[in-house]
Amino acid sequence: MQGSSDSLKTKTMSPESSSVISLVKRAPTEEVLTEERLREYVENGVKLRHYIGYEISGFVHLGTGLLCMQKVADFQQAGIETNIFLADYHSWINKKLGGDLSTIRKVAVGYFKEALRLSLKSVGGNPERVNFILGSKLYEKLGSEYLEYLIRISMRMTLARARRSITILGRRQGESVSFAQLLYVPMQVADIYGLRVNLPHGGLDQRKAHVIAIEVWKEFGYKPIPVHHHLLLGTHISDQQRARMIKAKQTGDRELFEESVIEVKMSKSKPESAIFIHDSPEEIRRKLRKAYCPPREIEFNPIMDINRYVVWPYLTRINEEFELVNLKTGERRIYRELSQLEKDYMEGKIHPLDLKNTVAEYLIRMLEPARKFFIDGKGKKYLEEMRELKVTR
Repeated sequence: MQGSSDSLKTKTMSPESSSVISLVKRAPTEEVLTEERLREYVENGVKLRHYIGYEISGFVHLGTGLLCMQKVADFQQAGIETNIFLADYHSWINKKLGGDLSTIRKVAVGYFKEALRLSLKSVGGNPERVNFILGSKLYEKLGSEYLEYLIRISMRMTLARARRSITILGRRQGESVSFAQLLYVPMQVADIYGLRVNLPHGGLDQRKAHVIAIEVWKEFGYKPIPVHHHLLLGTHISDQQRARMIKAKQTGDRELFEESVIEVKMSKSKPESAIFIHDSPEEIRRKLRKAYCPPREIEFNPIMDINRYVVWPYLTRINEEFELVNLKTGERRIYRELSQLEKDYMEGKIHPLDLKNTVAEYLIRMLEPARKFFIDGKGKKYLEEMRELKVTR
């Protein structure tokens, strides 16, 4: 790993460098901290090493799987080393899967790893080019060095900062937490430097930990460049929750936004609000029929969100147009541009039910390989194992 970007000299931008930057910034990316530092690293030939960390907490849904893996596939296309961190100790601290560490580890290297590999393949990535790293194995390898990292980072944080940062655990500020949960954020920062990665990646809800990682860079000799992707909406948000999100966006209130995200993002803890990668066609159709889909509104509309961030990239990759069917008249409309589809929806030319049904059919097609693997194929044993472990959605 080379030194900080402050010591680097800028070179002329090449087409290859421009391509790397474009792929890193491509949707579902919503933020790069910072684009200037990314440009400096790319222009000066600094090797980019990516990682995304996952809590092990049950079944994989569209947000955890397909949307996240789209970004990993982008990094691979850019020639960036990709790493997936299976955070067993973090999951234990955050009381996932009943707080049973042995269950967490079994699921991590079994179902969870295979679900992410399949998700990555489904969005055009290469599962053979990603490194899966179990957290406890990293800590065994680093030994006392990891403890030193953790202490260095913790010494740069106040107790108040640690408390404010618990939102990355999916918990609200002010919520009662254990002392172990206050260690979660400095551990996550220590993971970045322990893995020697400079491109930490996660949802926008992980921003607080990544900002701390930037702030403590002098302890480790280089500045990371966090990349934050869009958080997919759960299908059953309410008018009130949508209003909070709009208010947070309009006012620029980041605290309100982070609190709102916890409420509305797709979550396996709310199974009726999530589409799992091995859901049956009947389940997908049923969930989307019941989904929140305000007419003439495209902002914070869960169905439009799934279409924009999951379905449309899939159709773009396979060079196929979006075909919408009006169930009442049988009329078929072909859309080659997402902007035109969204314009027609805002003008009331598309009924919410028609949009729901069309998106459902595309999801059914997209997820067919996952269903075959987990329901009828080699992955069946992993679902049976999950049932034996009494893992719920």
